[in-house]
Amino acid sequence: MGFPDFYGMNWDAFWDAITGLVRIPEHVRFLGWDQLTDGVPHGAAMLRRALDDYQATYRPEFVAEVS
Repeated sequence: MGFPDFYGMNWDAFWDAITGLVRIPEHVRFLGWDQLTDGVPHGAAMLRRALDDYQATYRPEFVAEVS
C-alpha cells in the first residue's frame, strides 16, 4: 500500500498511515482471509476493525473485500 519506511508496524501506526500518510485504493481485496483469521485471529480482527472504522469515519465508499 506504499507505507513509508518509517512506518512503525503497529496498529496505531497503521491507523496513522491509512488516515494521513497514504491513500489506499477505493477497493482493497484481501486474499487468504481464512488463513489469516486461523493463524492470527487477533490481528485479523484488529485489521477488520481498523478498516471498518476507516470506512465509517473517512470514506463511506471504501470497500475492503475478504476472500
